[in-house]
Amino acid sequence: MDKKIQPVISAIGFLGFLRQRYVAAIYFVSFLMEVVTQSISLYRNSKISKIVIFRQILYTGYEALSLISLIAIAIGAIIIIEGNSVFEGFTRSKIFYTIFVSIVTRELSCLLTAIIIIARSGTAISTELGNMVVNHEIDALLSFGVSPIAYLVVPRILGVLISIVTLSIYFNALSTLSGWAITNLFSPVEFKDYFYGIFSELNFIDIIASSLKSTIFGFLIAIISSYEGLKVVRASTEVPQRTIKAVVRSLTVIIIADAIITVLLYFS
Repeated sequence: MDKKIQPVISAIGFLGFLRQRYVAAIYFVSFLMEVVTQSISLYRNSKISKIVIFRQILYTGYEALSLISLIAIAIGAIIIIEGNSVFEGFTRSKIFYTIFVSIVTRELSCLLTAIIIIARSGTAISTELGNMVVNHEIDALLSFGVSPIAYLVVPRILGVLISIVTLSIYFNALSTLSGWAITNLFSPVEFKDYFYGIFSELNFIDIIASSLKSTIFGFLIAIISSYEGLKVVRASTEVPQRTIKAVVRSLTVIIIADAIITVLLYFS
C-alpha cells in the first residue's frame, strides 16, 4: 500500500512546489510593475528621491572605488604576466589586444563589477529594507500615505544603475592603463601605440555589450535585493535568510543574463 501511495504523494508535492513557484512569480511581476509605475511618477517626490539616490551612489559607487581599482589593476596585470609566461613577445603581438578587449571589455569589467556590487550594495539593500519591515518603518510610511516603492526602492535602483555603469567604465579605463604600465616592464611600448592597438580591436558592438550588461545587471541586482528585503514578514531572523537569497538569486540571474546577451550580440 505504501508503495502505491508514494507516487501520489510525490506528485502532490511536485504540484505544490509548482504552485508555490507560480505564486512567487506573480508576486515578483506585480512588484516589478509597481516599480515601473512609481518610476514614471518619480518627479512628484523629486527632492526626497534625489537625496536617496545621492546616498545610494555615494555608498555603491564612491565607496567601492578602492576595491574596484585593486581588482581592475590586478586583472590587467594578470593577463599580461600570464601571457608573457606562455610565450615571449606576447604584449607585442596583435593577439594580446584581441584577448585583452575580449576578456576585460566584453566580460570581466561588467561581471566583476556586478559581483562586487552584489557583495556590498545588494546585501546592504536587502538587510536595510528587511530591518525596516521588522521595525515597522514600512508600516509607518504607509500610514502617512507614502509609497515604500517610490520612496525606498526606486531611488535605490537608480542609484545602483548609475553606479554600476560608471564603475564599469572606470574598471575598463584603469585595467587598460595598468596593462600599459605592466607591459612596459616586459617590453616598452609607446603610449599611443598601445592605445591604438586597444582601440583598433574595440568595436561598436563591444561598447554596446558593455553598456547593456552594466545597465541590466544593475537593475536586476537592485530589484532582486529590494524584493527580497521587503519579503521579510515579522522576525529579525528572516533578514539574513532573505539577504542570502538575494545574493544567490542575483548571482544566478546576472550570469544567465550575461550568457544571453553575449550569445545575442556575438553569435546571432
